[in-house]
Amino acid sequence: MSVQERWYAGVDWASESHHVWLTDSQGSRIGEKIFKHAGEGLAEMVIWLLATSGAVEPGQINIAIEVPHGPVVETLIERGFNVYALNPKQMDRFRDRYSPAGAKDDSRDAEVMASALRTDMHCFRHLAVTDPTIVELREWSRIAEDLAGERTGLTNRMRQQLWRYFPAFLDLDADLAAPWLLELWQAVPTPDKARRSRPSSIATILKRNRIRRLDAAQVLDILRKPPLTVAAGTTEAARAHIVTLVARIGLINRQIAQAHHQLDTLTARLGTAGEAEPGQPKQRDAEILASLPGIGRIVLATLLAEATDALQRRDYPALRCLTGVAPVTKKSGRSRFVLRRHACHRRLANAVYHWARTATQHDKTSRAKYAALRARGHSHGRALRSVADRLLNVACSMLRTGTTFKPSLPTQNAA
Repeated sequence: MSVQERWYAGVDWASESHHVWLTDSQGSRIGEKIFKHAGEGLAEMVIWLLATSGAVEPGQINIAIEVPHGPVVETLIERGFNVYALNPKQMDRFRDRYSPAGAKDDSRDAEVMASALRTDMHCFRHLAVTDPTIVELREWSRIAEDLAGERTGLTNRMRQQLWRYFPAFLDLDADLAAPWLLELWQAVPTPDKARRSRPSSIATILKRNRIRRLDAAQVLDILRKPPLTVAAGTTEAARAHIVTLVARIGLINRQIAQAHHQLDTLTARLGTAGEAEPGQPKQRDAEILASLPGIGRIVLATLLAEATDALQRRDYPALRCLTGVAPVTKKSGRSRFVLRRHACHRRLANAVYHWARTATQHDKTSRAKYAALRARGHSHGRALRSVADRLLNVACSMLRTGTTFKPSLPTQNAA
């Protein structure tokens, strides 16, 4: 047997079991088997792949799978197999080779992936072992996003309850999750309590939370506005509801603070770990990206965690597609349409949108580009995507040269 021989496998993964199809380099079926999703099942999959193919080393077997992460992928990569990921939409197109009518089952999907990997490997993305710090950063970034969404939902419910009986409280601050507002509501939960509160107690709360834009007199003036006339029991019911919300919002605030601390710690670790490339200054990707205008903790963590491969390759076209700033052109005959890209990474698309929005406030070049696009009739979102496109280009140029952002450098700003 030649050591250069290769085998191709397709893994149709599921929550309870995984269907595996194995072929040789000529596309002939060698074997097919279903494995349970468990430690024992995944270990059996590894043994079966090696035994059935007769491969001397795991590196002689190329494996295709739709999902680019998870225990199946990690197990196969750890054992030395070559694992490739395929976009589900591309998988759907490859499936048409075998079933133009659209028939679909696990066995066919596994076969399609194995066959497509053998004939069209360039359409797949080769997966590699991810830096453990990146894995942690990705998880904490998603945790922070989930917590922020939960807090928004809870504060919306709190706003609705206050609107029922105490709308004056809403005039204090738009962010009802702010710690000082939660503490103030616990001290002054009703209009009746506001009438009986002393300025000194309000001043203590403001001082403890370092609130300087309002003094105790101003707060009491707002809270003592003429109250609503509500049905008996409404105030008590709404207050009881808000008590449960305040407790949960306070907990989420602490968890978000912890998540942000972890993001800062992990990005700092990425900025100091390892050695720079030969001939390049000792400057890590995290430090370079953090120097760009408009980029903050959340955006930086999202870019490092979700676009790791593209950043490491300094692949500007890939970053444009992942973040959704690259338009989609459809041209046929005399018709030509340019559309917004919807097939992108949602978290990255949201991150660069907010990055561009903030950059227009702090970077004069980004602000000028945005203003010029708006003057030409482009929408707010379209203009921000163009600003983000430029920032990604600048970021890739900086990463290639290993230099940080310099606002006074005309060449860099015009990239």
